[in-house]
Amino acid sequence: MKLAETLLHGLKLYGAKEIFALPGDFILPFFKVMEESNILPFYTFSHEPAIGFAADASARYNSGLGVAVVTYGAGALNMVNAVACAYSEKSPVVVISGAPGTEENKSGYLLHHQTKTLDSQLEIYKEVTVAQLILNDPRTAHEEIAKILRICLEESRPVYIEFPRNMVSEESQPVPMLPIKTAMPDSLKESAEEIIRTLKQAKNPIMMVGVETRRYGLEDKIAELAKKLGVPVVTSFMGSGLLAELDCQFLGTYLGLAGQDEVTNLVENSDGLLLLGVILSDTNFGISSKRIDMRKAIHATDGQVKFGSHLYPEIPITELVDKLLSIAEPIHTTDIERRFLQQEPLIIDEEKVSPDDIACAINDLFVKHGTMPITSDVGDCLFTAMNIKDAELIASAYYVTMGFAVPAGMGIELSSGTRPLILVGDGAFQMTGWELGHCRRHNLKPIILLFNNDGWEMLRTFQPDEHYCEIGKWSFAKLANDLGGKGHLVKTRAELQAAMDEAIADDSQFHLLDIIIEKGCISSTLDNYASGIMQLSAKK
Repeated sequence: MKLAETLLHGLKLYGAKEIFALPGDFILPFFKVMEESNILPFYTFSHEPAIGFAADASARYNSGLGVAVVTYGAGALNMVNAVACAYSEKSPVVVISGAPGTEENKSGYLLHHQTKTLDSQLEIYKEVTVAQLILNDPRTAHEEIAKILRICLEESRPVYIEFPRNMVSEESQPVPMLPIKTAMPDSLKESAEEIIRTLKQAKNPIMMVGVETRRYGLEDKIAELAKKLGVPVVTSFMGSGLLAELDCQFLGTYLGLAGQDEVTNLVENSDGLLLLGVILSDTNFGISSKRIDMRKAIHATDGQVKFGSHLYPEIPITELVDKLLSIAEPIHTTDIERRFLQQEPLIIDEEKVSPDDIACAINDLFVKHGTMPITSDVGDCLFTAMNIKDAELIASAYYVTMGFAVPAGMGIELSSGTRPLILVGDGAFQMTGWELGHCRRHNLKPIILLFNNDGWEMLRTFQPDEHYCEIGKWSFAKLANDLGGKGHLVKTRAELQAAMDEAIADDSQFHLLDIIIEKGCISSTLDNYASGIMQLSAKK
């Protein structure tokens, strides 16, 4: 078979469901094979960052490979930020870039899209991927493809494949399925037993789960583990939305000074804190009311288990959770009743809309019609999402890049067929919101809640007297109609409720709610977060 077909079949073998792509001259031969072979469906957008975000969201939502295909130079380099986001937040994205043919550098001319050297792009991608491959040898390509796809899945981070355009039709062999890397049995047993022993000895054990939980498809097992142990469990900020509606002693999301006092106190005063798949980032722990002593915590992430200075390397979290389940037994702790975030229903009147009203409206919607997956951009829309109950949430909560939510929501719907809810600010929408213009041809119908406050409100929260965060008034509701959807201009809580009702009832097109929010009006969670930052700054 052709090398291009070898690659496509290999992607499918390792779990890819679709490809997100944008054509360009160096990748056109591969596009031709993608279209004619129909091995995997592929979807085109308008801008490379959106391709990367859509592939990232698909990988996160499905706990499998996301695939982004772009051309050399101007295409691949334009997607670096999206891939950096996937790397930082541990999302297994396969980047496939077209490249000049293996003999084209002999012409004596500089090639278009080339930067410093022909290898400059490869060198840049080494910084944001865990493995790289140039498909320049069809004799060994099938084995190399298998290796890099296995690495992508096991490490749950992006990989880079460069495909010279003259190699596309070379003959190659099928990609083999490589075995999964496993832990040393003695090391796995010892680490699991030490975790259980530590939790038993603790007066106040608690589990915190993070992004690796979903990356490796472990939510059900971790909920079962928490229930079997009788230990309360919370999510990190980045893990918000995990364990939605699962049966365990789930208490909510740990947000430090910005969160619920009872959750904050339980985490920060625990003498047996088990961190499963949690990234030690400032977004997760930067506004703790007191510094958590990580030397006393149990940290299982990045394929290792760490107790202070004691390290168990090469322990995949999937095997660790299975081993913990096999030896877990009830731990006698203070009985903590499962708590849910209490949210009042939306008051339907002619008052102006606040971000907290939006959370109320979404909670009401989910009660009536069932939950929907949510993608959120950064800023106050993400903090508002913290007040939404039992929702699957996908966001760039650590790398915090703008422009993620719209293409991410579209990627989820294309990958799963599930209608998403998209939360986005006006600033982020200006970056990638125009991809909604592809909804009609791809048969997508997301519901977009656009927080329109004429600026970058989260930045204004910290610099309220400056003007550089103002971005002017845009009529997004009118633009939505021109993009092939239905726009709703929302100024009051009654209008918000009416627009939500109409949007959920009509799944023939996308609906964009252009929600006018007054400057300076922020969610209670962002307000608490900003206050927490100020408190910490005052102590320094």
